[in-house]
Amino acid sequence: MSIQGEIKRVTTNTLQSMKQHGEKISMLTAYDFSMARILDDAGIDVLLVGDSASNVMAGHETTLPITLDQMIYHAQSVIRACQRCLVIVDLPFGSYQGNSKEALISAIRIMKEAGAHGIKLEGGEEVADSIKRITGAGVPVMGHLGLTPQSIYKFGTYAVRAKEEEEAEILMHNASILQDSGCFSIVLEKIPAALGARVAAELKIPVIGIGAGMHVDGQVLVMHDMLGITKNFSPRFLRRYLNLYDEISDATRQYIKDVKSRDFPNEGEQY
Repeated sequence: MSIQGEIKRVTTNTLQSMKQHGEKISMLTAYDFSMARILDDAGIDVLLVGDSASNVMAGHETTLPITLDQMIYHAQSVIRACQRCLVIVDLPFGSYQGNSKEALISAIRIMKEAGAHGIKLEGGEEVADSIKRITGAGVPVMGHLGLTPQSIYKFGTYAVRAKEEEEAEILMHNASILQDSGCFSIVLEKIPAALGARVAAELKIPVIGIGAGMHVDGQVLVMHDMLGITKNFSPRFLRRYLNLYDEISDATRQYIKDVKSRDFPNEGEQY
């Protein structure tokens, strides 16, 4: 029997056990109560209240505009829905980069006001002091390396990261620093599969990939992409399990038709 099937509540310790036993970790994003309830009931291991809400919920081009207050609002909604999975919340851009004290204040707000189980932040050595300070206060921290969307204007592109040996070695160095600083897990985004495998093999903590190949310890996708709610985003790493954009469009057109033709409501659908 899998570890996933045995547990009643996923914790950071559960993820560590899954890595040790070779059981892959499943992770998706969530931003609202109704969808989080469905995903939790389905047995997802981890839900990430991602700053991708800036894109898929608010329509911004990047993740940068979303605020800490908005992240807490989304996190509160997700937490209310979840009985089993681990819920991690992104620290948004501008809420932790300034200094470690500001980072700790932001993390504590998310934990206290949303009831989250941990936070995620982007970066390597430059955020090590913040990670130590946050974990020192008892807050679990998930790291994020590779393509870090909050730094998109620095990169200037969403292309694959760490393809060259020099950048790959920097990423390995940063991954080790994040582990030593107290991270319980790391997300690797859009890097070569061979490098993802190397990081997962060398680190003791779970490594979750999004476009990091099959040999990491788990996978994460943005829920809107996985369910086919979004249509204009098709990276190689994305597998769409549904095409909800078209299904919802078809249902809406049928509803409009039924209202216009007076088919809805019928005799059985009124009081």
